[in-house]
This record gives sequence, structure tokens and C-alpha cells, in this order.
Amino acid sequence: ASASTSARVTLAVEASKRGVSGSGSTPGSRTAIQSARLPPAPFPTAGEVYLPAGDGALQLSPMGLGTWSWGNQFVWGYEDSMDSELQRVFNMAVDAGVNVFDTADSYGTGNGLDGRSEVLLGKFLRECPSERVADVQIATKFAAYPWRVTPNSVVVAARESAARLDRPSIELGQLHWSTGNYQPLQERALWGGIADAYDAGVIGAVGLSNYGPKQLRRIHAYMTSRGVPIATLQVQYHLLSRFPEFDGTREACDELGIRMIAYSPLALGLLTGKYGVENPPPGLRGFAYKDVLPALPGLLSVMRAVGEERGGKSPAQVAINWCLSKDTTPIPGAKNTRQLEDNLGALGWRLSEGEVRALDDAAVAAGKSTSQNIFQTK
Repeated sequence: ASASTSARVTLAVEASKRGVSGSGSTPGSRTAIQSARLPPAPFPTAGEVYLPAGDGALQLSPMGLGTWSWGNQFVWGYEDSMDSELQRVFNMAVDAGVNVFDTADSYGTGNGLDGRSEVLLGKFLRECPSERVADVQIATKFAAYPWRVTPNSVVVAARESAARLDRPSIELGQLHWSTGNYQPLQERALWGGIADAYDAGVIGAVGLSNYGPKQLRRIHAYMTSRGVPIATLQVQYHLLSRFPEFDGTREACDELGIRMIAYSPLALGLLTGKYGVENPPPGLRGFAYKDVLPALPGLLSVMRAVGEERGGKSPAQVAINWCLSKDTTPIPGAKNTRQLEDNLGALGWRLSEGEVRALDDAAVAAGKSTSQNIFQTK
């Protein structure tokens, strides 16, 4: 690991001990929904705290929950019969102090355009018996569909998501991807639209997804001119996808005061230890990662050894904690309470610098990486 990475691990550990965030914030305007939000109750797991983002508009739990699988048939095999178990997952996560639930208007059944994940979250929010539900902060993403070519189309999308979520406003609204690689004119409309949604109070904070450092700096300059802080950037980040460390994304986030969210921290299940060449993931995942599977045993062996030294932590818990130790907010998915319970075991401790270094070295030795999102920009 580089000296800067080693220093970041140390800072992340110390920040967790002190109860402060490792990233700064960019001054900007506040909306009514931001100023009205009360601080969440203390995080129930010892040693963990909520971290501020977006000029104080957000207080993020150290780990969130991604809900791509909640409604997605094509990759995750969703069926309506799963809804009761998903509701139990939601309630358990809220009780455990998780307050970040990441979704998108494109997460849905069949053709993916019905926002099923948002609808389920709206129902679960209404029916959740926990007092902690008041602290939940929904993070949804607005797809750069080809028909969203005006700023107002993004504002409309935000209002439609809020309606599906049954909320007057959304705590964190995110551009799902940049069109800078293929439709730069649409890109400026998307920027203007999400800033307009922020100014109108439809969203309480602005986030991004799949932006690289060059495009991140461009949109940051635009948002600064509008007085709109960028709170978060989510990128694919895990032991088999470390490009944010090497392409300048990490440095740009630190410099600009943007909290980095790590999506797919378990590499769509590859880092759980459940899969291998003889037992590939089902469906599309098995096909997409067939070239990565032969490289897994060595990395998983180190992950298991680290987990054993940590009192029997699972590979999934080690993988998520690696993201935490890199000063990011991981958002692993969970389709059942067993998976969620495993994920929650990543909280309340941190890998040492030596353990992080050993895992980094094992990832390099594996010699394979998962492919980046096709919409990821430079």
C-alpha cells in the first residue's frame, strides 16, 4: 500500500475512535429540510458513530444498506414472495442503527422502470415499528435516461421518486451516472436539474455515482457556482475493484470534502467465500465473473486468516471492514436477515494497518479485477 493509503487507514481508525468524520465539508446553502433534521440517536454499536456529509445536511451510519436486489428480477431473482423477509431485513437494520438505505428509480422488476425498490422502501418506512425510523435517510438515484434532457425532467424524476417513497422530500438525491462520455449536452441538463431539485427542497443533499475525478471536478465547479454542496460520491469499491485509490478519485473526494460511498463492497457476492470455479454465482453474475473466479482462492485464504485472528469474522465481514478502514461508507445488500446479521458483524472494530496491507497485497497477487461500471467516467 502507498504511504497515503497507510495514512488514510490510520486517520480512519482514529476518526472512528474520536467520533469524527475523516472528510471535510464544502460550505453551501441549506434547505428547510436540512435545518429541520435532528441529530440521530447515538449509534447502538460501541465504537461507531454517525458521520456528517453534505455541509451537515446528512448524518450517515458507518455502513448503509443497498437495495438493488429489492425488486430486481434479472440479476437477483426477485419475487413478490420475498417482500415479507425484506421487510424484516429493513426493520432489523433500522433497529441496528443503519440509517442509509440506497435505492434508485431504475431498481425494479422486469424492464426495471417501475421503481419497485422505492415502493417497497416507502411501505417499510410507513410500517416500521422502531423509533429509529425517524433517523432513516433515503438515498435514491436518478437514471440518465435518454428522455431526461432538460433540467425540469430531473426535478420531475425527484418528485416521482419521493411519491413512490411516500416522503415529502428525499434526504439524498444522486445522479446515477454521468453522460459525459457519450452525451455531454445532456450532462449539463442533469447537473442543472439536480441543483434545481436541491434549491426547491425536493432533495436535501446532492450526491453522485460513477463519476471519475476529472468529471467530478467539473461538476463540483458548476455546483459551487450555484451554491450547492456535493455530499457524496458512490463508486464500485472493494478488494477486487480498487481503481478509486489509483485514478485520483479518492484524492479528489478528500480535497473537495465529498464522502465516498462504496457500492458492491462484497463484489456481488464474490468476497463472501460462497463461490468458486466449481460453484459460480447463479445467473448473470456467474457469467460476468467467470474469469475472476480462478483468482479468488488466494485472496479468500488471506481474508479467512484475518477473520480467524479477529475471533472468527467471516470473509464478508472482513471485506466490509476493509471498506470501513479505508474511510468509506459501504452499502452492502441483504436479501434476508441472515445476510444482514453477517454484514452487521463488520461493525464495532477495525482492521489494523498491517491487516489492511496484507489484504491489499493479496488483492494485487490475485491479479484480477472485476469490470468497472460501463458508465464510469474518467
